[in-house]
Amino acid sequence: MAPEPPAKSLKPKSTPKAVGDFTILPLTLPTLSGLPEHHQDAKHYLYIKAHEPSIPTADDERSLFLANIPIDATESNLRTLFADQLGGAMVESVEFDSSIPARTLHKRFKSSEGSREDAQQQRGKKRKRNHATEQAMIAEGVVEDEDSALPQLWHGALRRSGSGAVVVFVDKKSARGALKEVQKAVVQGRKVAWKSGETTTALGVDRYKSHTTLTYPSPSVLQSSINAYLTQFNALETLRNRHRKTARSVPDEEGFVTVTRGGRAGPARIAEAEKKQAELEERKKNNGVKDDFYRFQNREKRKEQEGLLKRRFEDDRRRVESMRERRGRVRPEA
Repeated sequence: MAPEPPAKSLKPKSTPKAVGDFTILPLTLPTLSGLPEHHQDAKHYLYIKAHEPSIPTADDERSLFLANIPIDATESNLRTLFADQLGGAMVESVEFDSSIPARTLHKRFKSSEGSREDAQQQRGKKRKRNHATEQAMIAEGVVEDEDSALPQLWHGALRRSGSGAVVVFVDKKSARGALKEVQKAVVQGRKVAWKSGETTTALGVDRYKSHTTLTYPSPSVLQSSINAYLTQFNALETLRNRHRKTARSVPDEEGFVTVTRGGRAGPARIAEAEKKQAELEERKKNNGVKDDFYRFQNREKRKEQEGLLKRRFEDDRRRVESMRERRGRVRPEA
């Protein structure tokens, strides 16, 4: 038999530089502990194009859309990427998809002090109580913030695989320059390294080690969280009691007094409610719409008066006839 010809070695396919409107930017990922040597130079491919959403906004011309971002991407990482390796474009803000686990959105408690900027903005202005907001907060219950929430179980949040982000630059010129620099780096085959940064999210084995540690927090941390939660609960109960007290003593717009828990209203409160009800009726009588304001009201009023007179006349006539029947007929003397 003739010897078989040697098999042809398959050449590795080159990575495409663009797919549709997207420019494919290869990123060199940092090394991780515990991985084999042949995985130390792993590549991650970032898809970049101009942001063209279906619903246009004012920031579309100065923003880029990024698909398949790294799972540990943060706003700081993307700022560093464009500032240090892609032309020095200045990023204004970054909008990401949801993270894993989802980031907890804490609400600030109503009685807590705001920031200095908010205080400066509200300085010199009259502060009015927002009754609707207060009602919603009372119905919702205790609102957790960063102090009263339970400790986190994961060291930072990760992005979903294949997630996207919208990078908004300071102006239109910076966005166009960043996109041109990306295309130039792809054509030249320049090596672009992905930098996780100082405050990086733990990955690989380190992430699960930190998760194991965070699953069992110290008693001091739990006690601090419980104390903050109970402080908010007591403040909320005080606000609820004040609201119930006001609802028991002050009638609403229609003059009704809300029945709430906490005991019966005393005589003084009842008298005060009746006094306020009388004042409310007097105010409505003076400022409200009169009964004879419209023409049809006058017509209906006249018809009602005529009907009342007719009914009274018929009653008087029947009364006179009954009196005559009881007395009998009077015959004149001859």
